[in-house]
Amino acid sequence: MSQDKTCVIIGASHAGVNLAFNLRKEGWKGNIIIFDKDPKLPYHRPPLSKKYLELEDSIENHLLRSEENYLKENIDLKTGISVINIDTQEQIVTLEGGETQNYDTLVFATGARAFIPPIKGIEKAKHVFSLRNAKDVDEIRKALKNSNQKKVVVIGGGYIGLETAASLKKLGAHVTVLEREERILARVTTAHLSNFFSQLHTSNGVEIFTNKNVIEITRNHQVICDDASSFEADIIIVGVGIKVNTELAEQIGLKMKNGICVNTKMETSQENIYAIGDCTYHYNRFYNRFVRLESVQNAVDQAKIAAKNIHNIETEYDTIPWFWSDQYDVKLQMVGLADGFDDLVIRKEAEKKFSIWYFKENQLLAVDSINNAKSYVLGTKYIKTKTIIDKIKLANPESNLKSIATIK
Repeated sequence: MSQDKTCVIIGASHAGVNLAFNLRKEGWKGNIIIFDKDPKLPYHRPPLSKKYLELEDSIENHLLRSEENYLKENIDLKTGISVINIDTQEQIVTLEGGETQNYDTLVFATGARAFIPPIKGIEKAKHVFSLRNAKDVDEIRKALKNSNQKKVVVIGGGYIGLETAASLKKLGAHVTVLEREERILARVTTAHLSNFFSQLHTSNGVEIFTNKNVIEITRNHQVICDDASSFEADIIIVGVGIKVNTELAEQIGLKMKNGICVNTKMETSQENIYAIGDCTYHYNRFYNRFVRLESVQNAVDQAKIAAKNIHNIETEYDTIPWFWSDQYDVKLQMVGLADGFDDLVIRKEAEKKFSIWYFKENQLLAVDSINNAKSYVLGTKYIKTKTIIDKIKLANPESNLKSIATIK
């Protein structure tokens, strides 16, 4: 019976917090303890580069759960505390201050942190920020208020970099985006979508430069690229990717590959130890391969699966990934994984309303929707049911999306 057992969760991420509450929902009567080094109550991460940054909002308005909710469900949330060591034989975690805590089940929900590239001078330069937590945003807003020129250079043209650029532009900053690849979003989407977002930002006054590999930040805040070009900045935002927090998992010898390896039950390679969220390398049956995803949806879904299995309700992960991004008046909704596509269809219904459908051997893999919720919803349905699509009808914006499905 679970009432005599203790589940320790490392990380008050979306995954960690959702796991705790789902455990209670499933009937777990034992102790639930969450450790997280962030001193704040756990909060939603997506608004950090959007509303929280641009509206100067309080993080208290973006909490995952209120403090009362944790008390009501008897979930022991310990913020501002790091786990520094794990003894898997004795099933004990050691905390930063030397205290220890026994566990029966251990869950890694450690997520990821911003990757800081080895750029010369970056450690000593002032007003250089990543954007991963509420403290980062608070410091960016403070620096922006104290800056006369408000010249911001964003290093990295991925979704986080672009969302941040859009928010800072709304705050009146002069924003320049530097991307190392030949186009923004090059690692995550097609040229068509990259060009759309490049034009969107340019039309809103953001300067975008591609093929710009930053190699140095000088003391007088010049951002130097390897082609000898330079850009003046009062504030520098680094958004070039993340580093998965796997150090503790590696320390105890968990199987690793681009993250913590888990099976479809969210179990790791060691008994009574689970992992969920951004830190996991897991199997997706729709694409018949292992992936690591950075999304709230994946974190929440895996938390539900882990909660059931911890409580001895056998359940397997079986989900199609989905993501979103908000920039200016554009909402991008993405479903599925387009890797390996050999054909695509662009369905354009208006200048800022279109969708891109990705196929491999006529099987629908993924859909990117711009201001088009219907294509996102039906695309999700067609991927799940492995529906064969009439591409000619799909390309015609006059055709009904429900009519594009053909018999397999």
